[in-house]
Amino acid sequence: MPSPQQTPPQPRVPHDGRPVVCPTREDEVAATGSEVIGGPVGRRARLGTDPLTPVRVVVLVALGTFALGMVQKLPCYNWAWFRGAASQYTHACYSDIPHLFVARGFSDGLVPYFDRFSGDMQYLEYPVLTGAFMQVAAWLTPGGGDLQYREQMYWLVNAGMLLACTAVIAVCVARTHRRRPWDALLVALAPAFALTATINWDLLAIALTAAAMLMWSRGRALASGVLLGLATAAKLYPFLLLGPLLVLCWRAGKWRQFAVALLGAAGAWLMVNLPVMVLAPEGWKRFYVFSQERSVDFGSFWLVLTQRFGLDLRIETVNTTSSVLMLLACAGIAALALAAPRRPRFAQLAFLVVAAFILTNKVYSPQYVLWLIPLAALARPRWRAFLVWQACEVAYFLGIWMYLVYVTTEHKQGLPLDGYHAAIVLHLAGTLYLCALIVRDVLRPEGDPVRQDGSDDPSGGVLDGAEDVFTVGRAAREARVTQEGAREARLAQEAAGEGRIAVAGAGGRAEAPPA
Repeated sequence: MPSPQQTPPQPRVPHDGRPVVCPTREDEVAATGSEVIGGPVGRRARLGTDPLTPVRVVVLVALGTFALGMVQKLPCYNWAWFRGAASQYTHACYSDIPHLFVARGFSDGLVPYFDRFSGDMQYLEYPVLTGAFMQVAAWLTPGGGDLQYREQMYWLVNAGMLLACTAVIAVCVARTHRRRPWDALLVALAPAFALTATINWDLLAIALTAAAMLMWSRGRALASGVLLGLATAAKLYPFLLLGPLLVLCWRAGKWRQFAVALLGAAGAWLMVNLPVMVLAPEGWKRFYVFSQERSVDFGSFWLVLTQRFGLDLRIETVNTTSSVLMLLACAGIAALALAAPRRPRFAQLAFLVVAAFILTNKVYSPQYVLWLIPLAALARPRWRAFLVWQACEVAYFLGIWMYLVYVTTEHKQGLPLDGYHAAIVLHLAGTLYLCALIVRDVLRPEGDPVRQDGSDDPSGGVLDGAEDVFTVGRAAREARVTQEGAREARLAQEAAGEGRIAVAGAGGRAEAPPA
């Protein structure tokens, strides 16, 4: 008998016993790109025996991408943040973090939500959990040196904390689909991730949302709801994921699991917000008031309408119209989920509803693309479409800074208004392009990249493999009838098998089942 040292290592496989999916075997772009590191995985490759597991590789790559993004901010870190607005736009390295360190009173030791600021913005305009994140970073920032040094240190401390969020995102996305950890490389190698990761504090909410989706995929509805509530306490958009869960649980009849997640989300959000809501009501509600009062801003189609066509839209009209468009989009997504021939995957609907929120909103900041990157990796893990979308986002990232150079310099250098409008249309079109591909996958589930290996919904948790109990539309009804017929045939076959076993156990002669 061989010793433990001589026993060959056994490959790691997911809990269902099926091997891990290798993107280079099913994605032409991934296979071509793998030539840089040795080419696609061969037939005789011994998968899962290397200490560098897929999750570890994804995390290391994500941290490297984040580090490259920090390097890209070096011109601003060294001097451009502190020498006029145009310089930071020229180098495309703008960040809110160092500027708000001073503008929101952190440099003076003011407490967010409780202390009033001088100027137009009297209180911090961020949700409570993000405000706590900002305050913790301020506490960790060294107090010595001049103001410029403290701003630099504040950005570095925040970058370190956001780096930890990046690791959480990479781990959660890689583990959500057990058999497809390599899909998380879409997140780890996303160019827009490197460029926008340290513009603002969005990665905190994204990390909590990714963790919530991981918990839901493991069937832990309460933990998923709690994490989703915490994510909503950091950024508004994560609560939108409750909509897809509602529709999917409705179709599958999983009302108890949805109720548990909903109560967990509401309880966690209230636990974080209630103390500030009671003790500092004016500061707490500033985020919500600011969201309503904020005018049409960069990146949205509303800006194109107002600047290109000279429309004088009141902010109340924009808010109402934007809300109506979002509700219509959500109704369409719900109808799609209930009428599709096969129940859509959770990640697909999550991407669609968050994308609808961004597209109809009155502002589409460059860092909002971070909300969609993990969802895109889970919803449609195909490199060609992902890179097309990323190219559109990178073009917009450069376009907005070049436009700001144009409007802040005397000689009008940079990108004029028409060019900036083209950049807005391009990045909106890129997001719509990815949405269209996901909708096509929902209507034609045989073309869904995740389901081509026989999987149902790896991120669905209790929804994975569940039977439908409510559908609308002809295609969904026909699929449900087929599903029920297959279930009845399976039950009949199992009952016949149990009868033959009973006869054999009583001393009779059981007939062999037909081939």
